[in-house]
Amino acid sequence: MATDNEKSRLDEAARAGWLYFIAGHTQDEIAKMLQVSRASAQRLVSLCLAERLITFRLEHPIASCMELASKLKSRFDLVHCEVVPTDSAAPSATAGIAERCASLLEATLRAETPVIIALGTGRAVRAAVERVSPVDRPDHQIVSLVGNISADGSASFFDTVGRLADRTGARHYPMPLPFLMSSEDERDRMVRIDAIAKVKAVAAKADLRLVGLGQMDQKAQVHVDGFVTREELYEMMRLGAVGEVTGWAFDAKGRLIKGGTNRRLTSIPPQVPAKATTIAAAVGPAKVPAIRAALAGRLINGLITDESTAHAILV
Repeated sequence: MATDNEKSRLDEAARAGWLYFIAGHTQDEIAKMLQVSRASAQRLVSLCLAERLITFRLEHPIASCMELASKLKSRFDLVHCEVVPTDSAAPSATAGIAERCASLLEATLRAETPVIIALGTGRAVRAAVERVSPVDRPDHQIVSLVGNISADGSASFFDTVGRLADRTGARHYPMPLPFLMSSEDERDRMVRIDAIAKVKAVAAKADLRLVGLGQMDQKAQVHVDGFVTREELYEMMRLGAVGEVTGWAFDAKGRLIKGGTNRRLTSIPPQVPAKATTIAAAVGPAKVPAIRAALAGRLINGLITDESTAHAILV
């Protein structure tokens, strides 16, 4: 049985390995982050390889991350929770959570029996799909939860369904609608179209929903990426929005906003409370209020985040 000192050494080796192989830092940078000499940082990275703690992904469960995940899982009654090390040089970087999301997707895709995976949008979800290893799963289904047409009529950069289908050979169901329609009536008419109704029916049976969470402030990604105007964003903020999931804005208690852009949104509404396994990938101090609210409102029942974000959620 490993001693406490050995476990601590492996923790440090795993942390150094994550910073080097996944976050992409140099050994000099790692030495400064871990407050050790460059030679010690080099030895830790070497130990990480020698102990096979990392292959193409981090395999050793870092004790502090596991403890945080356990606390989050218990406090919010989650079905799934993972916490990765924080990259102190880039606290909002998605590389670490993208790796864990990719691992989750691969584990789900390995099932021999047919499964349905529903995907939201966002940088972490897209990065996760890019990391999934190709596998032949023609009996599986991949479905989009979000309209894949941007405001200018172009295909959304963050549409991930086609990309994952390319890697798996799975049948896939994009949502061929603009993110927002011009009116509530137009939205209601469009979502009743037979082809869209079929996409919604597939999504309703999803075994796994993987989504991003966005903050609703002046740097909200739905605005930065051109899905909503500044005026629409400010309206949602005035209505109390603190976050969004697949475009659906919600308040500090996790309740979906009844007005604003939610009236014209074509995305498939979240289940409230979440019934299927619904895992959010989110990281960074700006997203803490949104994550807390989504957890409080049971919009999600799973979370993949990093240490700093997990600490802030638990405060």
